[in-house]
Amino acid sequence: MQNFIFISPNFPVTYWKFCAELKNNGLRVLGIGDCPYAELDQHLRDSLDEYYKVSTLENYDEVFKAVAFFTYKYGKIDWLESNNEYWLERDAHLRTEFNITSGFKDEDISHVKYKSLMKEYYKKAGVPTARYHVIDTIDDAKEFIDTVGYPVIVKPDNGVGASHTYRLSNDDELEFFFANKDDEVYIMEEFVNGYVRTYDAIIDQNGEPIFESGNITPDSLMDVVNEARNTIYYIVPQLPDELIDIGHRTVKAFGVKARFIHLEYFVLNADQEGLGKKGDIVGLEVNMRPSGGYTPDMYDYAYETDVYKLWADMIAFNKPSSDPYKVRKFCAFCGRRDGMEFNLNHEAIMAKYGPNMRMWGRIPDALADAMSNQMYTAVFDTEEEMNRFFSDLLTLKD
Repeated sequence: MQNFIFISPNFPVTYWKFCAELKNNGLRVLGIGDCPYAELDQHLRDSLDEYYKVSTLENYDEVFKAVAFFTYKYGKIDWLESNNEYWLERDAHLRTEFNITSGFKDEDISHVKYKSLMKEYYKKAGVPTARYHVIDTIDDAKEFIDTVGYPVIVKPDNGVGASHTYRLSNDDELEFFFANKDDEVYIMEEFVNGYVRTYDAIIDQNGEPIFESGNITPDSLMDVVNEARNTIYYIVPQLPDELIDIGHRTVKAFGVKARFIHLEYFVLNADQEGLGKKGDIVGLEVNMRPSGGYTPDMYDYAYETDVYKLWADMIAFNKPSSDPYKVRKFCAFCGRRDGMEFNLNHEAIMAKYGPNMRMWGRIPDALADAMSNQMYTAVFDTEEEMNRFFSDLLTLKD
């Protein structure tokens, strides 16, 4: 029997499904987390063979002892994973210390965590990226801006999501940033005029995709977070061939195996010197985990599939046990901010879109910055229907 340690299996809340499918496939599933066992969702408790509670997952020594305990009790650990970007480096270090050979180790992690190092691997894949500069002094930053011009984007070199990511449009904003920035290492990039679309996949143990999807985010996530905008994005029924090709090349360049991935790209809104023509695809960053929030469930709704099972099948058998695509629809996510008065209340939304609706409810505070406070997820056959849904839900009262 293979031993699988799942780090923080209770967050996001739907991750119990990964554990359940691993157990259904005959693996021994061992959880490590800081939530008391009695407070775990019953589905998760039923999916774990054993759970080790630590006082905090931030304490490496405690997590190390938990892995050591499971190793002593059950023998060699075959897999260790959190499917969470926040713990990506921690996962790699634990694999290194316990010689778990089924994922990234310490020597593999820098180019999938540091945005500055990702660019070299995008280059190996033949994918252009924005010019950048690792921020040192304000004079160096101004010299870089003299080359690329305003606006520029600044963000932590080793960051998660759009946290602490800003657009700077003039010298005053640059000086304010330097006067107030923390001790993180930041990179500065030229501004890319484009929208974000992704290549998301489950990559098997040989480096080949067994499931492929992607989403489009019309608005900049940086602006959504910094300006507290409402949130929309959607799963597409079919990826364009060009994006599939670029996704495959990126996977090979980064040496990805046995993982769920979320690769982000810009699609240029206009010709941009040094990057390409309108419609060309430009590398943004790689994320070696599922797309955030409730996106795994959105894949399921869009294709009437089960990506939790597909992932667990990859772990156990290195192939899917069912067709990943039974249908192909748009799956739309609409997040609404508290404090706004919308034209349609919840009852009116459900009356109009009830047959399309698949999920709705409050978003946990930990995800609200990027995803808003109240979410609605629905499926549609056409892009036109989906756009009417977005318009209806986000129209404010006069």
